[in-house]
Amino acid sequence: MLSGITITCFAASYGVTLALEATRLLFRARIRILVIWAFALAGFFAHSMHLWYRLGDVSILSTWYIWCLTASWILAFSYLLMTVRHPENAIGLFLLPLVLLLIALAVALRNEDPFPRDRALEYWRMTHGIALLLGTVVASFGFAAGVMYLIKEQKLKRKSPPQQGIRLPSLEWLLLTNRSSLMLSTILLLLGLVSGVVLNARQDGSVPWNDPVVLWSGVLFAWLAAASIFELIYRPAREGHKVAYLTLASFVFLGLAFASVVLSDHGGDNAASGAGQAVIWRADDGGEL
Repeated sequence: MLSGITITCFAASYGVTLALEATRLLFRARIRILVIWAFALAGFFAHSMHLWYRLGDVSILSTWYIWCLTASWILAFSYLLMTVRHPENAIGLFLLPLVLLLIALAVALRNEDPFPRDRALEYWRMTHGIALLLGTVVASFGFAAGVMYLIKEQKLKRKSPPQQGIRLPSLEWLLLTNRSSLMLSTILLLLGLVSGVVLNARQDGSVPWNDPVVLWSGVLFAWLAAASIFELIYRPAREGHKVAYLTLASFVFLGLAFASVVLSDHGGDNAASGAGQAVIWRADDGGEL
């Protein structure tokens, strides 16, 4: 039964959910949120079952396909939680496109070779892969919150009637989300970079330190660290729209770093640092690391 659940099943459900979210721009209907929940839950269930089935055959996060689907699953779960807590807000217009984008990337990278399995460094790989995976998700979430903040701010400046257009969370909530995502993504990326450096050092520098992925990861962390420190010590930078711009810029740097990984053999032929390195945990080993 699980083998019959394809990526098309949940991608289509998310697509319908996004279309329903878009109808908030056209009209209001109380029953709409129930239909949205139905399609979103159906997509999330199919998504979960598909991941569960695929993880029965391969290592956890051992391919780009599984990596992208896992990231999209976490974002979809976040969307469901926020929709339940704030059913009147059009959060899906900003999160669901990211979910669908990650699913599209998974399809595009479906035939990529699995990451190498080096059992001697599995603990470091687990820390490395999970930290960078969660850092990607948090940065994506911050990007969506940043876009929502700027739209909400412009709507208030124009003094648009509350019932006009889409409903979004409060500026205070969006500001807190932006600041939290900026700090958390910085911490997670630092953890991922440190574990990657340890991996490379223990493998006698199997990945050159001037590798594009290593350099882009360093640039991304430098940007996030500088932005976080700037936001903490410089009071004017704590204004909502400035924090939103910082999270948007961070997402751009993240995209460039991810592109450098995909276009290189980093994480494929090499078993060292870089965004998205594998987490090795064979199911047929009884869960032993």
